[in-house]
Amino acid sequence: MKTENRAFRERATAMEKTTSKKPLEGIRVIDLTRVLAGPFCTMILKNLGAEVIKIERPPAGDEARFIGPFFGENGSKSAYFMSVNAGKKSLALHLGETKGKEILTGLLRISDILVENFRPGVFKRLGFSRRRIEEINPDLIYAAVSGFGHSGPDTQRPAFDMIIQALSGIISITGPEDGPQTRVGTSISDIVAGMFAAIGILSALYRRSISRGGAMIDVAMLDSTVAILENAIVRYQAAGNVPGPIGTRHPSATPFGSFKTRDSEIVITAWTDRFFADLCVLLGRPELKDDDRFKTNDLRTLNVKALTEIVNGVLATDTTEQWMKKLEKLDIPCAKVNTIEDLFRYDQIHERNMLVPVDGEEPFRIAGNPVKIVGVPDDGTAGPYPKPGEHTEAILRDLLGYKSEDIERFRRDGIIGR
Repeated sequence: MKTENRAFRERATAMEKTTSKKPLEGIRVIDLTRVLAGPFCTMILKNLGAEVIKIERPPAGDEARFIGPFFGENGSKSAYFMSVNAGKKSLALHLGETKGKEILTGLLRISDILVENFRPGVFKRLGFSRRRIEEINPDLIYAAVSGFGHSGPDTQRPAFDMIIQALSGIISITGPEDGPQTRVGTSISDIVAGMFAAIGILSALYRRSISRGGAMIDVAMLDSTVAILENAIVRYQAAGNVPGPIGTRHPSATPFGSFKTRDSEIVITAWTDRFFADLCVLLGRPELKDDDRFKTNDLRTLNVKALTEIVNGVLATDTTEQWMKKLEKLDIPCAKVNTIEDLFRYDQIHERNMLVPVDGEEPFRIAGNPVKIVGVPDDGTAGPYPKPGEHTEAILRDLLGYKSEDIERFRRDGIIGR
């Protein structure tokens, strides 16, 4: 019995040590991406514990290094670049040279994941077709992130987030009602493409763990943005009209949006009959719940303008702070409309470690890792800001076994950068 108990404790201890690790520890990613969609994907993998080796063309590196705002000594560092690349390793490598291709080939042989966001066909012309990649490492998971994907008539079109927002239709449903259409306030097409690429990679990793074999994952920014249009696609078919901008309100739930108080705006989502009844009492207008225009959610949505005018008229009599106290007391879903500055004073954000410092760059903070795994501690920082080619020598020496004289020759020949 004592032997069985000891064996059980040993297994439990081993399991605890394993589950307290980040899930991608021991996974190596070769990152041939730049600017945002690809780097956002590899940032997710880094946050989950993967080692990410970012390959940049010498001497300048990722174009994102030249996108502001800038900080540091003489404004030499890009906060934009830092926001998605902190904690990665940087290798400055010229892929146009034969020796550069040889170095990349060596890295692919000892890595688990490759992510690139070249325009389709570019990586193949560099000598790395899908077949060639499979020959180098049949277990490699290869993810290609592009504007339009590797098939279809638009595959060779250049793509930026703004282009994809326009083509996907997301701009057409964003903005004030009866006002101008507006770009979403973040680079949503880049970001969701990076997220879907990470999901595809993790799915392929799981499949590889049970059956071996790599995969090619083809993720398009256009596809990814269409995938998050939510009810706009089905609303067009069901209602028979083309959706347009409707401000902050919901197309089929009312009241659900932002309303004006005496001093600012407040979001209220009291669209269920129970919440609406409580709201009517709170506003001092209990009769509204029995008004023929507002008896059901569908009727409230049909008469949204009239209801919004009534709610705004009452809310204008007091401040956001006072209305928040009253709404929260009745457990009616509501929120102050925060500014970005407000996030830095928001206890919930700090408690969840969602604004983390970058090593050596305090007080600068970037967004933390939203994937919380119970038992796995959050990183206290995002890692350091990698200088262009900062880890080149260490990677070539420690991972690929090149000698110092080889590395110096590569530098002289322009194959690697400093």
